[in-house]
Amino acid sequence: MRVALVHDWLTGMRGGERVLEALVTLFPEATLFTLVHRPHRLTPSLEARPIRSSFIQRLPLAPRRFRHYLPLFPAAVERFDLSGFDLVISTSHCVAIGARTPPATCHIGYCFTPMRYAWDLRETYLAGAGPLGRLALAPLLDRLKRWDRAAGQRPGFLACISHHVAERIRRHWGREARVIYPPVRTARFVPDGRPPEDFFLIVSALAPYKRLDVAVEAFTRLRWPLRVIGDGAEAARLRRLAGPTVSFLGWQDDRVLAEQYARCRAFVFPAEEEFGIAPLEAMAAGRPVIGYARGALLETSLDGVTGLFFAEQTPESLIDALRRFELTGFDADKIRAHALRFRQERFLGEMAAYVEECLARHRGAGAVRC
Repeated sequence: MRVALVHDWLTGMRGGERVLEALVTLFPEATLFTLVHRPHRLTPSLEARPIRSSFIQRLPLAPRRFRHYLPLFPAAVERFDLSGFDLVISTSHCVAIGARTPPATCHIGYCFTPMRYAWDLRETYLAGAGPLGRLALAPLLDRLKRWDRAAGQRPGFLACISHHVAERIRRHWGREARVIYPPVRTARFVPDGRPPEDFFLIVSALAPYKRLDVAVEAFTRLRWPLRVIGDGAEAARLRRLAGPTVSFLGWQDDRVLAEQYARCRAFVFPAEEEFGIAPLEAMAAGRPVIGYARGALLETSLDGVTGLFFAEQTPESLIDALRRFELTGFDADKIRAHALRFRQERFLGEMAAYVEECLARHRGAGAVRC
């Protein structure tokens, strides 16, 4: 069986790329299709696969600044030639879901979220564009919304990463989606048996919607130590907000991540996320999570058992949770046991069964949605 995996872009290893890496475990002969690829930024298992990039790869400044070509993304993904493949799985938070496949091909969409720019974060992106930018950006986002709604109908079968995302899909695309939680590398991140050190931890892309400013302001006011691992467009602004107890470590490899997860007092998660792999990596290391009580964290964390929730996305609400954390005890073994429910082996088993189900239904009745 010839298999193609379509992914938005391959420029580094984050949660979506970990999902793709797991799918390559299931389909080791798969061909990868992506808008842009930055060589040597992926794991060996992904770099070893044939990778076919779109025409955006050859444009000026790409692939480092490929996001400037957002208006071209739909056309780029629609031009992939997927004829001759028996199975196509698109892993998408942007445009991969819109890949066109022949009727004979079984197309399964695995959705991280409908396109954020066009739907839930539209106003956030417009607010950051300035008056002239908004005039140009608003019509583009309207076009992307129409395209995204149509693209969401293309896979014959649709799965997603959480019930939170399933509700978005229902609201924006008018479809039902099977929930298959993504894989968490619980074997890579483990407790080290020592008492924690006196610091809190964030591991995240430094992007506006992550709302890391909430945590930076809270820890600056408290003068408590916070370490932030990750990079992104918000780095300079967050550094300006930060007091002397907040340190930025930039991008770090798995060895450093494992050490920091195991040594922190708690992991801090101020975002409303579609899933959130980093909090579960921290839980796998036995550390509690102090998180914003919205999004899929409500599905993956247990208030009072694996950590604490705060109700509002404000420094004041987070500070209140941190004060409560000081008075609350947590069991590292129970926290890790909860994280093991999301281990990679569970994902591989569920996804393999779902693919077999979809292939059988496709062969028996055409591209019937499931």
